[in-house]
Amino acid sequence: MLEDGIFYGEIPNCQGVWSSGKTLEECRENLQDALEGWIILGLRLGHQLPILENIKI
Repeated sequence: MLEDGIFYGEIPNCQGVWSSGKTLEECRENLQDALEGWIILGLRLGHQLPILENIKI
């Protein structure tokens, strides 16, 4: 949680994937949306996506 009471989350192995929210659940949902968008964009651009916890996309 940040100093202003906002929750913040990121996925370090996925550059630029982060989110915030007023609640932990909102932050988690926003982070999931950010990751989904990041994966879709990466696939469209032909980027090699990282393997996360033994899951290769």
